[in-house]
Amino acid sequence: MALSDFFRINMPYGIKRNSNDEWFAFNREYVPLGWNTTENHESIYKENAYGHLPVYTKYKGLTEKKILGIIKDSTAIQREEDGTISRVFFYNDATNPKNSPENWKDYFELIKKFSELER
Repeated sequence: MALSDFFRINMPYGIKRNSNDEWFAFNREYVPLGWNTTENHESIYKENAYGHLPVYTKYKGLTEKKILGIIKDSTAIQREEDGTISRVFFYNDATNPKNSPENWKDYFELIKKFSELER
């Protein structure tokens, strides 16, 4: 589905880590939040996707332990070959917040926990 509404453009679908242990949030089309097109997009599976843009931030306390404490669905966590967490997805088709009030509640609880992290 295209970037068709506020939710798909501006709300996080997940986060991606680079080798400097910095993270950026991406929307449902795997582009940085606020992007309303997939033109000139880069694969989030590329090591330094969007590295030339100021989208990555290092957060204090964003450790594997912290992520595993927030994300309960192990399939939402993707790892590199060495086991390092590289991508975290905040929902999937079955848990899409737009599908039910309970999904919205779960999504915002997750966002609330990540929003407590500081630079």
